Amino acid sequence: MALPKSFDTYQPTLETRLKSAIGDRGLPFYDMLRYHMGWIDQEGRPSNGSWGKGLRPLMCLLACEAVGGEWRKALPAAVALELVHNFSLIHDDIQDGDTERRHRATVWHLWGPAQGINAGDSMRGLGTLALLREGVNGHSKEKLFVALEALESACLEMIEGQYLDISYENRTETTIDEYLDMISRKTGALMECSFYLGALLGTGDMGVVDSFGRCGRDLGLVFQIRDDCLGVWGLEESTGKPIAADIKRKKMCLPIVYALHGAKGHDKKDLCRMYNSRNAAGDDEVNEILEIFDRVGAQIYCQSLAREYCGRALAELEGIDLSTSMRSELSELATFFLEREH
Repeated sequence: MALPKSFDTYQPTLETRLKSAIGDRGLPFYDMLRYHMGWIDQEGRPSNGSWGKGLRPLMCLLACEAVGGEWRKALPAAVALELVHNFSLIHDDIQDGDTERRHRATVWHLWGPAQGINAGDSMRGLGTLALLREGVNGHSKEKLFVALEALESACLEMIEGQYLDISYENRTETTIDEYLDMISRKTGALMECSFYLGALLGTGDMGVVDSFGRCGRDLGLVFQIRDDCLGVWGLEESTGKPIAADIKRKKMCLPIVYALHGAKGHDKKDLCRMYNSRNAAGDDEVNEILEIFDRVGAQIYCQSLAREYCGRALAELEGIDLSTSMRSELSELATFFLEREH
């Protein structure tokens, strides 16, 4: 359940380039971005906070190297991906009303929703600039245009997914297909873009590039389904969130979508009653919901579906000429997505 070894090689250079992308802009406004990334505390003092796993940019660099490219040439795209991802996180915290991320107060909670929106918007703008200013980096302008179009398309699709996610709240008739379409946009689109951009900047074979993109999309679904499982059954010491946190918030995650369609009789009525209420679930309700999940086999279903998408993702790369070591690292990444505990 380990991440690819190459991630350790990429990470220090990636963080340096991320700091450079935000730069030393003197307007105090940019301290909100540095705070969100964990580089300073709310008073502006240096901090050793975490800027997250960095999975999307690291996927980009791995894909570039896997297809035979020089991974450093994909750094502008990797930086752009991470900044766009963090734009979505800042806005997501505002929309969900989350007051904590990575064990620290969220940007909007410290500076207010309006400034939080500004911080998120600037992350997206800086992401585009990172690709435009440094993106040539030995690549043709035509390839840069393709990369920029892919990034903007993924960003738009990610926002579409966020719209659908919000619209499904308290909507107990949401189908599994609708839910999978939503997470394919919200999570899958940017992960597809990560592999797509990395491969694009590493090879001229568009068939290989497209295969990596499809692999990334499926891995995005694996990642989100596993995230849904951790939000219900994950251990607090691993996830940093209370047990059954998503159930307490009445979040419309895959386990509840599946249970609402698989439950019968009183179980079905009780689930609909509890999820139609906008009040947070108390301990008794949480236990009742978890018991229903057990009776319908929600956890088994979710993990089985994640395993299916994991297999599909790796199958996309079967016909591509990859080194044994790179194929192994890609398999390690897929396994981490499938079995991670945080």
